[in-house]
Parts: sequence; C-alpha cells; structure tokens
Amino acid sequence: VDDAIVMLENIVRHIEDGMEPFEASLVGAREIGFTILSISLSLVAAFIPLLLMGGIIGRLFREFAVTVTMTIAVSAFVALTLTPMMCSRFLKSERDIRHGRLYVISERVFDALLRGYTRLLDVCLRRRFLTLMVFFATLAATAALFVEIPKGFFPQQDTGLIQGTSEAAQDVSFAEMMRLQQTLGHIVGKDPDVQTYAMAIGAGGSSASLNTGRFFITLKPKSERQASASEIIARLRKATENVEGAKLFLQAAQDVTVGGRAGRTQFQYTLQDPDIAELNAWAPKVLDKLKALPELRDVATDQQSAGTTLILTIDRDQAARYGFTPGVIDNTLYDAFGQRQVAQYFTQQNSYHVVMEVLPELQGSVDSLSKIYVKSPTSGEQVPLAAFASWTTEKTQPLSISHQGQFPAVTITFNLAQGGSLGTATEAIHAAERDLQLPPTLRATFQGNAQAFQQSLSTVPLLIAAALVVIYLILGVLYESFIHPITILSTLPSAGAGAIATLMLAGYDFSLVAMIGVILLIGIVKKNGIMLVDFAITAEREENLSPEEAIRKASILRFRPIMMTTAAALLGGVPLMIGAGTGAEIRQPLGYAMVGGLVVSQALTLFTTPVIYIYLDRFASRLGKLFERKDRSVAADSFAPGE
Repeated sequence: VDDAIVMLENIVRHIEDGMEPFEASLVGAREIGFTILSISLSLVAAFIPLLLMGGIIGRLFREFAVTVTMTIAVSAFVALTLTPMMCSRFLKSERDIRHGRLYVISERVFDALLRGYTRLLDVCLRRRFLTLMVFFATLAATAALFVEIPKGFFPQQDTGLIQGTSEAAQDVSFAEMMRLQQTLGHIVGKDPDVQTYAMAIGAGGSSASLNTGRFFITLKPKSERQASASEIIARLRKATENVEGAKLFLQAAQDVTVGGRAGRTQFQYTLQDPDIAELNAWAPKVLDKLKALPELRDVATDQQSAGTTLILTIDRDQAARYGFTPGVIDNTLYDAFGQRQVAQYFTQQNSYHVVMEVLPELQGSVDSLSKIYVKSPTSGEQVPLAAFASWTTEKTQPLSISHQGQFPAVTITFNLAQGGSLGTATEAIHAAERDLQLPPTLRATFQGNAQAFQQSLSTVPLLIAAALVVIYLILGVLYESFIHPITILSTLPSAGAGAIATLMLAGYDFSLVAMIGVILLIGIVKKNGIMLVDFAITAEREENLSPEEAIRKASILRFRPIMMTTAAALLGGVPLMIGAGTGAEIRQPLGYAMVGGLVVSQALTLFTTPVIYIYLDRFASRLGKLFERKDRSVAADSFAPGE
C-alpha cells in the first residue's frame, strides 16, 4: 500500500493548501509519479538476485520473489492511475468541516510530533559532523552484529509431531527388542503433553536392522499444553535414560527438510572412505568427540558393524554320505528358526496362520543346534546336525553397510542444544575435525539441512550485496547520478542493525527467513531516502534553494507520508511477529526483522539522511569543479602559441 499512501498524501496536501480536488490530483500525481516509479523499480530490483538465484535456496524463494514483484508492479500501476482518479472524484476540502474530538486530538498529536521533529532536525543540521558519526557508528554496529548473531537455516518449528528412533544392542533378539520398545512406549505415553503415539520395530523406514524401532508421537494442541516440542523432547530424553539396553532419539518434525537420508536425529554429518576398515576405525572416534561437544545433543550413528554372527560350516563329504544337499540343510534350519508359514485356516470373523518353529525357549540358545536332526532323503533316518556340521559365534559382522557416492559411509546425526544454533554447532564440529586430524582419505561432509545451511551461509552476504548493487544501478539510471543513490542507500545500515538486534533480543538465529526480512527492509526503508532526495532535488532546481534549505524543506514536507508508510509496513509485520499456532515459528523471524528494522531506521534516518545528502552534495560539487578545471586546462593546452 506504500505507493497509494504516497500518492494520496501528496494530493491531500495540495487540497489542504487550497486547490480543487481535480487540480490537486493532476498536480500531485505529476509531482509524485517519478518518486513512486523510483520506489517500485528499486524494490523490484531488491528481488532480482532472488529470482536469478540457483540451488535449493533459489527454488525455495523463487515463488516468493515472483509474488512480491508482481504485487509491486500492480501496486505501482494502481497508484499512478486509479488512485489519482479516485482522489479527484471523492476527496473534498475539509477546511470548513467540523470534526470530532478524536480527529482533533490526533491532528494535535501529529502537529506536536512534526514540531518536535523539526526542532531535532535543525539541531542535527547544525551539528552535522556528530550526526555523520552516528551514521558511521550504525554502519559499524550492523557489521559487528551480523558477525556476532548465531546463524541458522530455518527456525525450529513446533508442528505438534515428534519422530523417534529407538536403538538397542546389535545382537538383540526380536523378543527382547519388542520388550524394550514397549517399555519406551509406556514412558512416552505417560507424558502429560502426549496425545497419541504409534511405534514399530524391525527393518523399514529409517531402520535397516532388527535392533532399531520407530516412534510417531502426536502432541496435544498448543492451547492444551504448557511445553514446546523441544522441551518435551528434553523431558522424554531424561525420562528414558534409565531404560537399560535401549536408547531413544527424538526430533521435532519440520515443514522444510532438505535432502539427506532419514536419520535418528535432525542434522547429518557423513564420513566417507573407500577403505571400510579405516572408516570403521575412525567413525567411533569421531562419534565420541561429537558426543562431548556441548553444542550438540542426541548424537547418534547409523554404523552397525558389531552384529554377532553365527557361522555354520558344513562338511560336504560327510553330508553327501547321508545324501544331504545344502538345500535340505537350509530348509531344515528355516523350519526351526525362520517362522515358516505352513497353513492358514479361517473362521467366520478371522483368519489364522500356522507357523512352524522350535519352542520359543530353545530359539535363543546356540546349543539348540545340537538338538536339530535332519531327515535323510535317501534312507529316511534322522541324523543330528552336529554329525556333519560345526558352528562358531566368535566373529562379528556388520548388520548393514551404508553407502554414499558408491563409497562406504557412516552418518552421524545430532540435534542442537537447547537455545543453540546450527552455525555454532557446525563451527564446533569443524573444530573437532581439526583436533582429530582425520586421515586424508576420510572425507567428512554435512548432509541434508546442515549441508544446505553451509551453502546458504556463503550465499547470504553475496545475495545482500547483489541486491544493493542492483538497486544502486537502477537508482543511478533513474536519477542520472552516481551520488544520489548513495544517499538513498544510506538509510539501510540502521535498518540492518535494528533487525539483527531485535532478532538477538528475541532469541532467534539469523536464518533464511530472517534474511528475507532484511531483503524486504532494503526495499521498504529506502523509500524514505527516495522521497527526501526526490523532493530536495526538485526544490533545488525549481525554487533555487541551497542544498541545506532544500533537504530541510523536503524532510518536513515528506515527514507525514514517511510516517504513514512506515506505520503501515510495521503494523503489517506485527501479526507475523506475535503470531501463534502450529508452525508459527517459521514466520516469526520475518516479523521481528521487519518491526525492529523499521523502528530503528525510522528513528535514525530521518536525521542522518539529510546530513548525508548535504555532505554528498558538497562532495559532488567539488568533484564537478575539479573536472571542470581539468577540462579547461586541456582545452587551453590544445591551442598552439600565438593562435
């Protein structure tokens, strides 16, 4: 709505000065048309880098950039056409109208605000150097806060769903795993904020082996519980620590998850090595090192290399004497331990499978093999398995071997500590890498959200810089000046400082959502500079005012539309900032960045921008005189003596 506000305010100003609505609409639209065009084009320019950005970040934000760009285009078209026409038809002079008490009070408040601003502006214009130093201090504060604020990928959401993975010893039996899973489920179900839960064990989903299980926990609605999802995870972590023989890893389900394989916890760190022996030797060392980091929680691994293996060796010659083939022996063992379904019978309401197996109490002992007899297909006699086979359980074998890029890989997953950031966690992991001095053949990389965060971390400064460059070029073309765009862009550091400081005070990371807020601020805040500079340039040209007089007049005249547009944008950000409900966490950083940036920018740029305009105008004048002297000197030297 900024474009329409600026147009409407300028037309109303002329009506207040005594013009008829139709004439005021023509004059006001003519005066403010170029300003609206500059605001709209430079705001679109801020989103051009997002439109052209590649990779996962570009795919995430392209629709957003297109939507905002088209909205700005339509808004500018309406403000330049429909708004002046409606003003000419519906606005009337209100000089002789008797207004209510609320109107009178609000007008008095605004007039007092304008008088206070005028006095403070005059003070700043008299003490220009001190005001300029405030601007440079704000610029330094923005850079320092950007370095200091924790970096993140996306805010952690409370979607009301928690995913869990249980893990037991690699040689656990099915019956024991089921008992452990039920014990964990009983603890989960007793939590006062858990509504329902479902669980399963065995291979499937993110589980590739028998010793793992899965949990799907649905929380009560936010209005019916006191704790957040992360607090519930911390509570369940503590409650399940005493379950001997099993460990439960939990993570809050997120709306945005990028790549990676399904893991026990949220973020992934993968080790790859063509030498599987070296990988198996180093992976536990890295795991122990990461478990000791205070920035991480629930550190887990998908390495399953210590499964107990029973190796049965058949004496082929001896077995052949009895007429046994490996297939006969294999079928006998499967009958005993494989839960072979041999029949199925039906009742009126159900069906039942008949399963062949040895007695349950014999299934968990290796000694049961000595009680197995194999029926000879030739003689029909029962021959003990021990007569032609031997077995050993001394060796261990992997339950599963993961691969990535055709190489053996071990993925270590982790959650963040309470109140921690992904940026701090990745820095701690890189420091741990340096301490361990990993061999050159062992490659360590982040995957999934952590990998996308690493890519976005290097992209964010370039993206903001690209937006600034594009805006500078657009404004330079519009104003045919190298200097005035700098004056307009000088409004941005205070907005950046306000946005980052507000995010830090609210406890948020500088995530991609916060970056979108900063990009929006770049487009919104610079309109203040555009309105001031545009009117000051016009006053210099048409009224022959000095730069000081022109910028002072522009600041006072444009104070009302600047306050109106800033209030509209600020109030539009408040619902995002204080919004609640499922998944609201992903929108809140955008609201905090907008509100904080607008408040600080409004408080500073109304005073610093006029001072910067004066300094840069003087700099441009001196630069012009210098080039003029050089041109005269070159022209004088081009004539020969006596000519």
